[in-house]
Amino acid sequence: MDWGTELWDQYDTIEKHTQTGLELVEKYVKFVKERTEIEQNYAKQLRNLSKKYNQKRSSKDEPECRLSSYQSFLDILNEMNDYAGQRELIAENLMMNICIDLTKYLQELKQERKTYLMEAKRAQQSLESTYKQLDSSKKRFEREWREAERAAQHAEKTDLDINATKADVEKAKQQAHFKAQTAEESKNDYASQLQKYNKEQNQFYFNDIPLVFNKLQDLDERRIRKLAQGYILFSDTEKQVMPIIGKCLEGITKAGANVNEKNDAMIVIEQNKSGFERPGDVEFEDYSQGINRASSDSSLGTPKGPMDLLGRNKGKNFWLFSRKSKPTVTEDFGHLPPEQRRKRLQQKLEEISKELQKEVDQSEALGKMKDVYEKNPQMGDPATLASQISQTSQNIDRLKGEMSKYENWLTEAGARGDSTRYKTYTFNDNGAHDALSADGAHSDESPPDPSQPIYAEFDDDFEDEEPAAPIGRCTAMYSFPGASEGTIAMKEGEVLAVVEEDKGDGWTRVRRNNGDEGYIPTSYVSITLNK
Repeated sequence: MDWGTELWDQYDTIEKHTQTGLELVEKYVKFVKERTEIEQNYAKQLRNLSKKYNQKRSSKDEPECRLSSYQSFLDILNEMNDYAGQRELIAENLMMNICIDLTKYLQELKQERKTYLMEAKRAQQSLESTYKQLDSSKKRFEREWREAERAAQHAEKTDLDINATKADVEKAKQQAHFKAQTAEESKNDYASQLQKYNKEQNQFYFNDIPLVFNKLQDLDERRIRKLAQGYILFSDTEKQVMPIIGKCLEGITKAGANVNEKNDAMIVIEQNKSGFERPGDVEFEDYSQGINRASSDSSLGTPKGPMDLLGRNKGKNFWLFSRKSKPTVTEDFGHLPPEQRRKRLQQKLEEISKELQKEVDQSEALGKMKDVYEKNPQMGDPATLASQISQTSQNIDRLKGEMSKYENWLTEAGARGDSTRYKTYTFNDNGAHDALSADGAHSDESPPDPSQPIYAEFDDDFEDEEPAAPIGRCTAMYSFPGASEGTIAMKEGEVLAVVEEDKGDGWTRVRRNNGDEGYIPTSYVSITLNK
């Protein structure tokens, strides 16, 4: 069944129904928008909550960072932040897939409905115009026929009147004939207009209006179908992120399961163990017999009482639960108990060692670059590297001094067992370095011979090792002769495989298809690394 057949006379009802349907779509869009705002505000509050309790981003030196309970709480805050992100995603998808899409579709439906209603109105106006013409011709026919009847009656009356002249009778008959002819024309015109109106009325009720009503029915069904899809999307939008939300909740559960109270207790011991021994019994001082008061000045010896335990706080009473003032932090970590002081000094030495190694690597790279520039002046001026070499050398000297200082403090702190030995370095004029052990003796490593080719050691690597897998490709922008040993020649436009990235010395290791490998200036090629 369709509207055009069953509801042919319900124009007002159809117009109202379709308008109500469009208003329902608008109401649903408004509902989803408000839901989106709720999701956005919820996500914002969750993010602010996570940020509020995660403001103090403790450094790795903070004692709490190593505790599993503390780390699990940070994991929960991170998971809540991710959870907030999923709520934001829900809001974004609701807005894009429902609100914006339905709003656009609604505008199209409104315009389409307006077009159909205009078609119906035009058909109605056309039918009304034809009816007016019919009514006008009908009234004219009625008027002309009455006048014809009166003219006929007058002619007949005149003919019977003995006093009327022949001319009067003839005139009356002519007038009656004219009126009758006019009435007949009006009758024919009325019949023609009636036929035309009936035809248009049939077209209106059996074709035009049913077609418009069926179009409006199709529009309304499409509206309902689109609205139903919007209802489903309302649910599916949240279902799509449920797996990720589930992972966030699993992460929170995992964070709780990762808490290890025993391990936390051990970490507290490790972080706060002072290394002191418990104080011995306080000796009885018999002033009546002259007591020999002996005290030890060594802070590392076994304390005989609370005064020896505190060392620098002699003269003050020692109480286990007394309120202590925060000690002044010193560079040698002397404010810490012996055990903690040794750990901090060892950590500091490891940090300095890493920094020193970076400077040494930088110095090696500068030395290689300087030698290449001296042998190939067209590639660069060696004098431009002097300031960098000098600065690197100063940095190494400074780090060596710091390392020596901290090693002495570590020795004073009484490092247990075999203490870690950290290498120090000296430099020659070319920027090359000699490795020295902590006690100043030369190690087995020897500086490279300046007379040897700069990259000779790399050739040995190429022969002994299996070819490394390429990590990208490069295209030569300029030609390079490859005169120095360890380098490889290339022509402009040549494509080579990248085997090793530039490590800061300005050289990239490449390979040809035939297996030849060597170094080329990084600035001479355009490099594309594999993803």
